[in-house]
Amino acid sequence: MACRLGGEMQFDNEFDRAASFIESADGVLISAGAGMGVDSGLPDFRGDQGFWQAYPALADAGIEFASIANPYAFVRDPRKAWGFYGHRLRLYRETVPHEGFSILQGIAAALPSGAFVFTSNVDGQFQKAGFPEHQICEVHGSIHRIQCMEPCRDDIWPADYLRPTTDDAACKWLGELPVCVHCRCLARPNILMFEDWKWVAQRTDIQRTYMRGWLNSAKTLVVIELGAGPDIPTVRSFSQRQGAPLIRINPRHSVIPEGAGVSIATGALAGLHGIQKALQRRGFLRG
Repeated sequence: MACRLGGEMQFDNEFDRAASFIESADGVLISAGAGMGVDSGLPDFRGDQGFWQAYPALADAGIEFASIANPYAFVRDPRKAWGFYGHRLRLYRETVPHEGFSILQGIAAALPSGAFVFTSNVDGQFQKAGFPEHQICEVHGSIHRIQCMEPCRDDIWPADYLRPTTDDAACKWLGELPVCVHCRCLARPNILMFEDWKWVAQRTDIQRTYMRGWLNSAKTLVVIELGAGPDIPTVRSFSQRQGAPLIRINPRHSVIPEGAGVSIATGALAGLHGIQKALQRRGFLRG
């Protein structure tokens, strides 16, 4: 039987194949790119047109994503750079994670070694959905952490105190700019940006250590990859290096190496719903 999901024809056996990989696993590695947040209403910045649709003020100025998501943007125009990141910080705080996060938690709870998350997303949605902090590796950092621009020292701190006030029509930060808690120079998000040689990787390095320990402890692994595109291939490459069955869920770039696993050409939420139903039919998850 076939069904149409995300504009593509999907067959029950694809979801059943994915379910069989999960049933045979001890733990699930969840690898997620920007497409994971699209079903929660977050922009994915796919190409400059998609980015400019989300930030028309930057479109009017002809500023590309790689130019604003760049430490030099904070030197050239700190109010515009913080206008961009301040809007994103507020947006991510207000966003409610979609049901797919709960489906992943249900799968993790059914496996002896549970789950670990590897993500290029900086939005903190996995923590917000209830995944433990020590089971997440944010390979590009987090917008919910701040560091010094210089940096004056290898230190980061929570962004909880920031209350972003921005002129979104002009993509401009209003009021006093965030400063380093140590030297009082300009601060920036603890995110690995383009052409970034001053990112403080301390927190992500610790997360990697936790992840290596978990990977070594999991006896049989399955990888569920969600919304990771080829433009910045960090997540896709990591998924494929694990040498484990790969379930790749992506509406546009679902192709996987031959024999690597199963390809599901849908959005993250639709794909996870399909896998959940297959696992329920097979008695692995409760209906």
